[in-house]
Amino acid sequence: MTARTRAAVFATASLNALSRRLGLGGGTVAGGRLGLAIAPNLLEVLGSGRTTAVVSGTNGKTTTTRLLAAALEEKGSPVLTNATGSNMPAGHVAALAGGPGDATAVLEVDEGYVPTIVRALDPAVVVLLNLSRDQLDRSNEVRMVATRWRHALAEAAGTVVANADDPLVVFGAQSAPSVVWVAGGIRWRSDASGCPACGGRIRFSERAWSCDCGFARPTPDVEVDEDPDATTTAVFADGRRLGVVLSIPGSFNRRNAVLAAVGAEVLGVPADRALAAMGRIEGVAGRFSLHTVGGVPTRLLLAKNPAGWEELLALVAPGTSPVVVAINARIADGRDPSWLWDVAFERLAGRPVVATGERSADLSVRLDYAGVQHERVADPVAAVALASRLGDSGDPDPVEFIGNYTAFHDLLRATAPS
Repeated sequence: MTARTRAAVFATASLNALSRRLGLGGGTVAGGRLGLAIAPNLLEVLGSGRTTAVVSGTNGKTTTTRLLAAALEEKGSPVLTNATGSNMPAGHVAALAGGPGDATAVLEVDEGYVPTIVRALDPAVVVLLNLSRDQLDRSNEVRMVATRWRHALAEAAGTVVANADDPLVVFGAQSAPSVVWVAGGIRWRSDASGCPACGGRIRFSERAWSCDCGFARPTPDVEVDEDPDATTTAVFADGRRLGVVLSIPGSFNRRNAVLAAVGAEVLGVPADRALAAMGRIEGVAGRFSLHTVGGVPTRLLLAKNPAGWEELLALVAPGTSPVVVAINARIADGRDPSWLWDVAFERLAGRPVVATGERSADLSVRLDYAGVQHERVADPVAAVALASRLGDSGDPDPVEFIGNYTAFHDLLRATAPS
């Protein structure tokens, strides 16, 4: 390591520590930006000789990264990860600068940065979850992202673990020399209906998809079986059947855990041990955890785009507890909230529902058209209190709070763990 890179590492660690002490942030980005300004090749230097696993996709990255990190900790050696979701190069530099050079790195990567990180770090494992539209005013078109993945992964030396059920992921991953296909599921199909190979139409059936051009779902190396009672089983080609039991809720999390378990197995942790370790994770960066909001037990859920909202609405729809839906439209959320009209809020009909957030008026109009009776309160904490009163029928279940990025984090900062 040259004197320049040593100075960059020192500056990264020092600025991030200062940021945390002064309460100016989580200490996960500012130092990384400074370090890269001093030594533009800092990421490559910090990753050199290090075993690295990368997790990417539009939804579920942060949780799946945490699950994979927990699995790899079973090896008993140190693991570095960007646990707070700072998933661009500055966040990766900050994570890598904070630990020993022989530690395994498990990095969440923004889907637009996958080519950059693959080329810089030569990861041993790349886990690809899904691709869908996100932040309409500033994100790339999803087929463009898939094409960039395809070009970068053609040169990947490691193993790609990819969701065989998402046509966009398959298109991006199938160029890689080594791919393990997992039946990771796809509930939101609207962004995958156009064939990325020819521009034709993808036709979906229960366990398959294909286009007339010949582009089709690959045969999974690992199937995922789900029973009506929500029991999930990973079925491996070698005959193993492993139950997937997590403390965090949701079919989408269990399926993503299977992809993470396959990635862990590539790196030397048997899938059964990996899944057992994942089962001990009770919350990820505030997601899925029970918190107290103004004295009200509340489960916090984060959804950033139509695909994420579909998954979480499917999660809460069978219940009867009150629901608070919160929408902001700041830069981190994307300024354009027109995606509200693509989400099936009709699932909430018949429940006590409160709309909140800076764009609660837009949300209220959408809920009206969905036939969802609701109240509207601008302040999220007051919205939780009102939802609790509306649902006060002796039901012990907590209020379900579903918010997009800044709405979720604003409330998380205002809460105390239960």
